[in-house]
Amino acid sequence: MEVCDTGPGVPHELKQRIFEPFFTTKGVGEGTGLGLDIISFRIVVNRHHGDLRVKSVPGDTRFQVRLPLTEQPDA
Repeated sequence: MEVCDTGPGVPHELKQRIFEPFFTTKGVGEGTGLGLDIISFRIVVNRHHGDLRVKSVPGDTRFQVRLPLTEQPDA
């Protein structure tokens, strides 16, 4: 699955940290920085053994979610 938008894009320095737990661009007290980590990364990558990527340039940002076709055994 791919979700795209035509906004200003994600700056390179933020793109490298976008899935880090507790990383946020919001001010103190305005966010926890857990949204993309818990909702996306932990579920897609850790639980379902998929792949999650972001590709972004101004006017073309794409979040790509790839899941395996068959269920992977938990380690």
